[in-house]
Amino acid sequence: MRSRIHNKMWWSRALLTGWVLLLVQLLCLEAVPISMDKTKVKEPEKKNEEPPASVDTGLHYDRYLREVIDFLEKDQHFREKLHNTDMEDIKQGKLAKELDFVSHHVRTKLDELKRQEVNRLRTLIKAKQDIEGGNDIAVDHQALLKQFEYLNHMNPHTFEVDDLDRLIKSATKDLENYDKERHDEFKRYEMMKEHDRREHLKSLDEDERKKEEEHYEEMKKKHADHPKVNHPGSQNQLKEVWEEADGLDPEDFDPKTFFNLHDTNGDGFFDEQELEALFTKELEKIYDPTNEEDDMVEMEEERLRMREHVMNEVDSNKDRLVSLDEFLVATKKKEFLEPDSWETLEQNQAYTDEEMREFEEHLVQQEQDLNLKAVDLQKQRDELERQQEQLNAQKIELQQAVEHMERLKTQKVDPPPEVHVEGNAVPEIHEFDNQLHPEHEAQQAHHPAPPAPQDTPQEHQEPLHQDLAQQGLPQTHQDLPPGHQEAAQGLHNVP
Repeated sequence: MRSRIHNKMWWSRALLTGWVLLLVQLLCLEAVPISMDKTKVKEPEKKNEEPPASVDTGLHYDRYLREVIDFLEKDQHFREKLHNTDMEDIKQGKLAKELDFVSHHVRTKLDELKRQEVNRLRTLIKAKQDIEGGNDIAVDHQALLKQFEYLNHMNPHTFEVDDLDRLIKSATKDLENYDKERHDEFKRYEMMKEHDRREHLKSLDEDERKKEEEHYEEMKKKHADHPKVNHPGSQNQLKEVWEEADGLDPEDFDPKTFFNLHDTNGDGFFDEQELEALFTKELEKIYDPTNEEDDMVEMEEERLRMREHVMNEVDSNKDRLVSLDEFLVATKKKEFLEPDSWETLEQNQAYTDEEMREFEEHLVQQEQDLNLKAVDLQKQRDELERQQEQLNAQKIELQQAVEHMERLKTQKVDPPPEVHVEGNAVPEIHEFDNQLHPEHEAQQAHHPAPPAPQDTPQEHQEPLHQDLAQQGLPQTHQDLPPGHQEAAQGLHNVP
């Protein structure tokens, strides 16, 4: 399963190399006419010519890049400048300055393409913000667009010289980094495979471990037992393709004819994909997808190693293309006629022992970090559960308090009636208590009740005085404290 996933990943990334042409097509000339010996090679049936299929570079701005180049190639002045410009001048921005001389129609279309691309980026930024849940946060599009170096975000309306310069430099840099990234990724893949194997051995007992080690060594020997692999790009390797793939006599091998046969898009160059296709026969000697011992991820790495080697030997101007002239020069070198043997991947381990040790230490550190995060998350979960329990308990208490208040409302008793004596309220003396409440006593001590009016009958006043005497209250105004006697005396004078 892992091999299939990585195989798919490698194929998708390998597509990047095909669209290196998007930059160096700016240098493309008409295909060089090549004389062919029609007695040796059958002329293929004429078919309606179709443009070569576009291959996605893998760059997130692939469509924008292709459309800009397509429209620039439609301008006659720009195409003429391309014929006299090498790749190094393009990288340095000399070609971008010619944008000022293209036709108005092309410039207008380029302006429209740039506006569309800026709108696309803004839509992506908004979509990302929505996914992250920041709908209410103001977005600074200018600041976010700054990360896209292949266009001038400060001018979102017109396509200028700076935009073409940025586009060429960004695409060149991104594509040139492909080989380094591919090597690093494959190295990590190989180290992880070895790490998994070692961890599996640790889980076995002694007998099982011994059998597993024997099986591993057997698979290594079986994989290494294959026919001789020709040096990529050598005469022997190309003659084998000429004979087995093209069905031609190896004694009639002709470099020009070979170049013409395998320049599949007819542009006068071998691009990286066309070169890699030449190595299929060699790779079939080493790898078979039906064999347990053969890893298809390693096969793609081997293919790319071969392409990289040929490019380093043949591509003299380093434009990532092999022209007919470069190819013919290479066929006359000693390395082409008498090459050294080619060392395959099993003879060149992708990593050193020190790199493997550092990789495993890194995995251990990652595991420890993940464990710490797991412990921290568990603590947060426990705390949330504790808080939830507290909230539930408070909710229950609140419900109980509400229920208690409802019961009190239904059981509420009216307050006892007051005793009125000639318009003066006297607190009711309960038979079982026969005493005032302490709060009432305190109130009476500070605010004694006024004496009964003088016109109160004597027979009514005496029992009242007796009751007051029993409660320790003043019976007449003479018993009141100083200052209250005058107030009580005033009550007698009220008519």
